[in-house]
Formats: sequence, C-alpha cells, structure tokens
Amino acid sequence: MGGRPPATDRPARRPVAPDGLVVVDKPGGWTSHDVVGRGRRLAGTRKVGHAGTLDPMATGVLVLGVGRATKLLTYVVGADKDYDATIRLGAATTTDDAEGEVVARADASGVGRADLDRAIADLTGEILQVPSTVSAIKVDGKRAYARARAGEDVALAARPVVVSRFEVLDVRPVRPGEAAHEPVLPDDASPALDVDVAVTVSSGTYVRALARDLGAALGVGGHLTALRRTRVGGYGLDVASTLEELEAQADRDGVLATLPLAAAARATFPVRDLTPQEATALSYGQWIPATGTPGTTAAVSPEGELVALVEDTRRGGADLAKPVLVLAPA
Repeated sequence: MGGRPPATDRPARRPVAPDGLVVVDKPGGWTSHDVVGRGRRLAGTRKVGHAGTLDPMATGVLVLGVGRATKLLTYVVGADKDYDATIRLGAATTTDDAEGEVVARADASGVGRADLDRAIADLTGEILQVPSTVSAIKVDGKRAYARARAGEDVALAARPVVVSRFEVLDVRPVRPGEAAHEPVLPDDASPALDVDVAVTVSSGTYVRALARDLGAALGVGGHLTALRRTRVGGYGLDVASTLEELEAQADRDGVLATLPLAAAARATFPVRDLTPQEATALSYGQWIPATGTPGTTAAVSPEGELVALVEDTRRGGADLAKPVLVLAPA
C-alpha cells in the first residue's frame, strides 16, 4: 500500500545546535535559500537565516544564524564585504552576469590599461549605483527579478553606495573559440578582455552592476563571469566551512558546532564588558551608563555571555546606553 513510511524509517532528527553563527563557504549553483535549507537540517531547527544573499553562480562567505543568533543577522548584513570577481569586457547581458543572454557585443581588444584605470577610478569611492534589474529589491511589493523575468520593464532608482577598493589583479585577452577562458567566446564573437578584480564595498552594492557600469563607461559592455565573496564584516574564508565539512563535523560530534553569540558579536561590534549589576539591568531592558563608543556595542556579562546590543543616547541630561536588542532576557 502507498502512504508515508513508518516513523522508524525516517532519518533521526539531529539535536538542536546551540544558538550562534555558522560561516559557510557557499558552493556554486546553490541559492542562499538552498544553503539555509541544508543548515536547518544540520542544525536540527527551522530557526536558521542568512545574512546577505549570494547569487547561485557566486561562491564564498555566507553567514548563517541559528536560534537567537538570527537576531544578529540584520547587523551582519549591514557590514562591508570583500569580493574577488572576473569581469568580461566586450559583452553586455540581460542579467549583468554570465547566466543572462548577451544583448550586445563589441571589440574590447583596444581597451588600454590607462582607460581601464580611469573608468575604475570613476567607480571608486562614494557613488550612485543603479542596481541590476534582476536584483532582489522589491518594486511595489514584488521582487525586481520576478518582474524582469515576467517581461516587465523594471526601472530601479540609483542609490548611494561606497566602493572603498576596486583593484585590478590581472587582465587577459580573450579570443573567440579559446578554451582557456570560461565561458568560451562563440566563434562569431568579437575579442574580449577578462579583468580579475578585488573589491571592498558597502552593504547594498551590486558587483554585477559595477561590471555593467565599467563596460558601459568603456563603450564595450561588461558582465560578471565569476564572483567569490571572501569576507562579510568580521567573517572571512579563514573561518568558513564547506557544507561537506559541516556535515562531517555534525556527524562526528553529534551536533552542529556554531560560533557562540558572544564570539560572533566580538567579530562585528566593539565590546562593553559589564559589571554583574549592569548585566542584570540590561537583561530587564533597563538602561546603563554610556559606553562612550559610537554606533552599536555588544554588552557582555562577566561570565562571557552576550546580554544585549546597546547604543549610546542622551536622556534626562545624562549620557546612557539603551538596549536595542536583548539576547539574554531575565
């Protein structure tokens, strides 16, 4: 007879992982949602989220939050990020990357290094950037990429971003039919240039859009052919694990290991070491004396537990630190 198998035939539920962060080295071909799904199975809980979407073609650092650590992800998302990328000059695509359809080609063999450096300088610093039309930005409640795929014209407003580093690592000519360069140019295509770059950008910056705008500035079109995120805030590839490594660790130890809340916070925020009295007050949502540090500060108890995130403000003529997120409630 049909129906579900007996409960004894189902895989045993994994023990729930401790609250904390998991830094994943995302493989190519996976969506960020795919990685969250695998993370939920490994962590034994559905309370898993991610900080900052990576496109399926991209690889590298994807920060997952487990349990109470999902509340920290909003702050991790806002951190600056490092990427290694390859930009192909000589073709523009519908998605600003290699997964889209080519809409225009031009001979890029005449692009000199001086022209390239000038165009990159114009895209460095505080700039206004129009996001890619296939981005996850919502337009009237619907994702831009969904509207674009439905054939709608998508017009996104330019937004201020900061590109604090845009460094050329290598420039390679690409000729039609050459198998040494991926993706291979069609035989009837014009010569192209592959430019390997390293960039550091603020939250909300689209590296695909940098590739598009670089190609447009040089008059030859451009798109991404490779993208690897090497850092999100205080979390780099040096602390990232592949999904296979995480699975092996969880199988070996019986539970998925996470970066504890306090350690995770130390990688993102300045730290305020609390007195026992301050830790108790914060756990009740009360205000404490100011930290003297601008922005958000992690408040850690004498036992090393992350109690809250606090921000300095002024109230009643006094400088105080107010809790903006309490992680260890009374």
